Amino acid sequence: MKNIFFLLLFFLPSLMAAQDLRNSSGSLWATVENDGDIRNSSGSYRGQFETDGDIRNSSGSFVGSIESDGDIRNSSGSFMGSVESDGDVRNSSGSLIGTIESDGDVRNSSGSLIGTAKGVDPKQAAVLFFFFDIDKW
Repeated sequence: MKNIFFLLLFFLPSLMAAQDLRNSSGSLWATVENDGDIRNSSGSYRGQFETDGDIRNSSGSFVGSIESDGDIRNSSGSFMGSVESDGDVRNSSGSLIGTIESDGDVRNSSGSLIGTAKGVDPKQAAVLFFFFDIDKW
């Protein structure tokens, strides 16, 4: 029993930790907390990913959604692009604009590293890197 308590005490904080998004230089750019809260590099609340796929800004206004199939839509329901199961990110025309790799590396359409999103849901990472500017919400 003592060993189980120790393991929980040791691993629980890492399970509850927020996931960082970093730019290509490794500097913190944004954080997605386990409850879906989105914070910028200063720690200011910028919005939230809700469990139903809705995306809200810091005022609580609906700004878009992530559908279960990976489609990303803006607040009026218009298709903005998608995240495919292999991590490819495509714009509304179907053109490849980037990739969220399985290790969390984020690459542009040329394959250049533009950041990392280790532990972040690939759909959420794609929203933040390619579709919405959280500092304009």
